[in-house]
Amino acid sequence: MTQKLWTAVDDYINQQVVPSDLALDAALAACAEAELPAISVTPSQGKLLQMLALLVNARNILEIGTLGGYSTIWMARALPGDGRLITMEFDPKHAQVASDNIANAGLENMVEVREGNALELLPELAAEGLEAFDLTFIDADKCNNLQYFEWALRLSRKGSLIIVDNVVRDGRVIDAEDSDADIQGIRSLFKRMATEPRVLCTAQQTVGSKGYDGFAIALVTG
Repeated sequence: MTQKLWTAVDDYINQQVVPSDLALDAALAACAEAELPAISVTPSQGKLLQMLALLVNARNILEIGTLGGYSTIWMARALPGDGRLITMEFDPKHAQVASDNIANAGLENMVEVREGNALELLPELAAEGLEAFDLTFIDADKCNNLQYFEWALRLSRKGSLIIVDNVVRDGRVIDAEDSDADIQGIRSLFKRMATEPRVLCTAQQTVGSKGYDGFAIALVTG
């Protein structure tokens, strides 16, 4: 089992069930041209996010961590015509690339990119009194995963999904002595999710073109 094999299998899956798409391909190309980190979700992961949004009949989606808008496009395409997706991005350059990619995909009327620190933007969002979010995708700085989860739970409803990406980190998550703030942020998230009576949660390890990682998912039950 090697990275080469994982990538080859990812390529095969994409060829079979995730056909090439002009807007999505253009988004990845724009991210590469702008020299954004090559950390977008894979095509098959993007399609999984889209399917999960469809399964919960999502009308309102929250994304914390936009990067270049690749995952944003996947999820927004699951929304009905009057649906809404709010995505938060700290880096102004990333936010601009994402806005351009979203517009190129024809989704600018249902997607709002909010630029700034999510921990400052989330209280503002809560104060607006909008409808609860049916799906929240957390894919930002891992050291703040616990705080992001708390806000996602507050902004959700019974039946909402909360998905947190990159929670395995090449297996480093099991090392309680790892001093990296991101690892400790993930461990704090797991501890919190496991003791929160209002959610049903699990996590899955993944391998693929982006290496060895995983995601956590929580169903809001109360």
